[in-house]
Amino acid sequence: MNQSNHPTSSNQQPAMDAYYQDDEIDLRDLFVALWKGKFLIIISTFIFACVAVVYALNAQEWWSSKARIVEPQVNDFAIYRQQVKSFQPIFDTYQDDGTVRVSKELDNLVNPSQIFAQFVRSFNATANKKTFFDNNETFLAFKNQLEQDADADTDAQQRRLYSEWYQKISASPAEKGRRDEYSLSLQATTQLDSYKLLNDYVAMIEKKVKADAFRNLQATLDAKQVQLQQQKTILESQAKQVLSVELQRAKYAYDIAKAASVNSPVQNLGDKELFAINLGAKAIKAKITALESVKNLAVIEPRLQQIDAKLDLMSKLSIDDNINFKSYRFIQDVEQPINRDAPKRALIAVLGVLFGGMFGVGIVLVRFAFGRKEDN
Repeated sequence: MNQSNHPTSSNQQPAMDAYYQDDEIDLRDLFVALWKGKFLIIISTFIFACVAVVYALNAQEWWSSKARIVEPQVNDFAIYRQQVKSFQPIFDTYQDDGTVRVSKELDNLVNPSQIFAQFVRSFNATANKKTFFDNNETFLAFKNQLEQDADADTDAQQRRLYSEWYQKISASPAEKGRRDEYSLSLQATTQLDSYKLLNDYVAMIEKKVKADAFRNLQATLDAKQVQLQQQKTILESQAKQVLSVELQRAKYAYDIAKAASVNSPVQNLGDKELFAINLGAKAIKAKITALESVKNLAVIEPRLQQIDAKLDLMSKLSIDDNINFKSYRFIQDVEQPINRDAPKRALIAVLGVLFGGMFGVGIVLVRFAFGRKEDN
């Protein structure tokens, strides 16, 4: 049985060897096939290169202008600081012993870090970017092109367009982890546009930050004025009550003194009683007359004088929103870009040549593989 199977195995082995030999690829044949298909590879490379060059030359250009800013110095907003600090006495508290408790309510308004942070937040605010783009001719041209396309979902396309352009304006930390130095960037379709638009956008944000600063100051003053008026109302009410109670006591004391025939001051006659009559009827009568003639409640409540003085000062001072100040400082001014962001024409051309060559080689190899199978 073993002898009968042995010849069969011997016959199968040459057939298997021939199969594997046929399935192997001779590198020399491969190079010959590539050489024969060199014109196809050259034509494919040329076509892809031409398409890449045409695309690179006609693709939309994008340029980015940049600048660097840091927190403002005190002299950058000195005039604004002086104006804010002119209201400081209104917020301070004056003690009975002559000392003054200085309030810190106005400090955040003139804090360089706070002012700078407000500029950065406004620079990155989507609402400000939208307002700016809606007045930009380049962006409006892109937007109008979308509106002319009747087949497009206009609302969705516009939202996508706004989202893409929002990313073209940014203020980011110059170095990771730092918040005192930022890099500003704006991307547009030309060198001049990117330079001009970044300057315009910085000017717009600076104007808005100044307007916000004055509004914050006005809001702080308005809140303080309401607080002082409420305090005045409370103190006046308390003073009126004290005056009314004291007047009523004096009247009762007068009736008692008159009934007791105590007309002149008497020492050690219950001056600590609820209705003291030690002053005598005549003096108590004069006291009643004086209490009834009181018009200035500050006589009863001295703190009203301080509140009235603050309200009077507030009425005389005003906010001058025409003053100029800086909420940032340039350490690198806005400059026109030297190199464009896109398209990278040299890179596109090189990739076109590579893809064209690979495509041509692929076709030649496929033809070689199918031709070899037919020969086998």
